[in-house]
Amino acid sequence: MKLAVTGCNGSVGRRVVIAALTRGWTVVGIDHREVEEDLEFATDPNFSFLEIDLRDYTKALDALRGADAVVQLAAVRTPEDYVVVAHNTNVVISWNILRAAAELGIRRVAQASSVNVVTLVWSQGPILDYFPLDEDHPCRPDEPYGLSKVICELQADTIVRRYPFMRVASLRLSWSLTNEFKDSLSQDPAKRKDDLWGWVNEDSGAEAFLLALDDSDKWSGHEAFFITAEDTVLKVGSTELKEKFWPDVPMKEGKTLDGRQGFFDCSKAGRLLGWVHKS
Repeated sequence: MKLAVTGCNGSVGRRVVIAALTRGWTVVGIDHREVEEDLEFATDPNFSFLEIDLRDYTKALDALRGADAVVQLAAVRTPEDYVVVAHNTNVVISWNILRAAAELGIRRVAQASSVNVVTLVWSQGPILDYFPLDEDHPCRPDEPYGLSKVICELQADTIVRRYPFMRVASLRLSWSLTNEFKDSLSQDPAKRKDDLWGWVNEDSGAEAFLLALDDSDKWSGHEAFFITAEDTVLKVGSTELKEKFWPDVPMKEGKTLDGRQGFFDCSKAGRLLGWVHKS
């Protein structure tokens, strides 16, 4: 398997590259800045690097030639200026990668979406219909980063309609952390209430991207998946957190919050991808 990983210099991209190399895959990393020489995979014989501005479609097309699958992570990771930077950069790159993959006959793409497709931390205030959040929850972003991720999911819907040989996974990743960094975080629940105290172990999140590329008869077309840990970053019980910060948000029928259970429902990823969070 030859895998193209865009945004390979980012914190998630690095872990995806390592995970793919561990599987014995050949990886071409693509980023707009040179790969750092001290990265553990920089000199791996199965890794090569391309420095490219993926906002240029022709360059994106050339970069993906010869790849069997793509993990699309290149993006501005925050709303940036809250005006145009995040939206315009992310929307152009995600479309260029999806459209180039279609033109080249690449059948498998896993792209980074975000839990922020739901109105969360970057917004003026979360809009929550129920807990735990699942993929059926409405997406109502009021800021450019979350909007760019909703659009990348709509782009995936569009591309698989026109090119039905493709299968695209949009992984709605939470905050990607090492266990050590997660354990060092403040235990003040008010500081993280707007992202619902969510997180994902960086290597477990990387594994989700590779699982989304595996052959499977369980799903086709485009699907979105929440990828978060089964617990929160806090040592406080989830029922207590809900009662203090979100007392008016109802529980979805048949669902409960037990112990330190997270506020996101990732059962779809378990069912269709075989993904289980590993701490």
